[in-house]
Amino acid sequence: MQKTWPILSVLTLLGSFNSYADTVYSAWNLEWLSSHPSAKFKPSQRELQDYQALREHFASFNSDVVAFQEVNDKQALRKVIGDEYQVYFSHRSLGENQYHQFSDINQYTGFAVKSGVPVEDKPDIQLDLARNSKLRFASYVVLYPESTQPIHALSVHLKARCSGAYKDSKACRTLKAQGEQLNKWIQAREDNNDAYVILGDFNHNLGYNGDWLWKGISKGTDATLATKTTKAKCKVKSRNNPNKTHQFKSLIDHIIVSSDLAFGSPKQNLYKVDDVLNHQMSDHCPISVTIK
Repeated sequence: MQKTWPILSVLTLLGSFNSYADTVYSAWNLEWLSSHPSAKFKPSQRELQDYQALREHFASFNSDVVAFQEVNDKQALRKVIGDEYQVYFSHRSLGENQYHQFSDINQYTGFAVKSGVPVEDKPDIQLDLARNSKLRFASYVVLYPESTQPIHALSVHLKARCSGAYKDSKACRTLKAQGEQLNKWIQAREDNNDAYVILGDFNHNLGYNGDWLWKGISKGTDATLATKTTKAKCKVKSRNNPNKTHQFKSLIDHIIVSSDLAFGSPKQNLYKVDDVLNHQMSDHCPISVTIK
């Protein structure tokens, strides 16, 4: 006798497949996170209570894939994310790449991926082409590499001090060149019919109408700026008065996806004001999106 499935059971089963296929991606610049604090960089000087506040915040947005920036070492990162994640640091952190490292503290990019998610670690994409560059290495992983639709992902941290209109300055020229390298990577992915996600700290408001850097990154491609309309609501500790908060007016942490990926509305994962005032959090709020 042929078995029939009640309609409700079929819908429940399909719903479970859909939820399994949904993955939360986040980008988070953790501002000088290091288990070896530097006297030169006050944000790196964190106490146990600061790490506890960061860890509680991390748990609150329950991400599957986190593209991180400004992390010096795995020990410090584990204090925030715990042991349930696979960690992939920029290859700049490897012993054979010491000439690409600072002697005291480094700002590495990388990925933290929930255990059980298949990952292939790929060589970095060097966005700053100076021979002995010690910054701007985009970490590169492929998620679900054996599936019918692997996802190629980059964690990026681009040049600062050129967040708006283009000026003929060293910072803007450097940022433009980094955007061109990202454009080449995107074109290579699309030529190979690869799905992709780029997440991180772009140090620039890509969502501004007609933005020059977004034009350069997306030129000749079908790349989608998922965060184009995402509002900047992040409140961080004021640098001028540590007893007050500061809210940024524009978004500089972004998420770019390939046109074949469906996604929800990205949002910033905002800190509690008490945490901002009483702990050393970060000068960036995480930003997250659900990708189907």
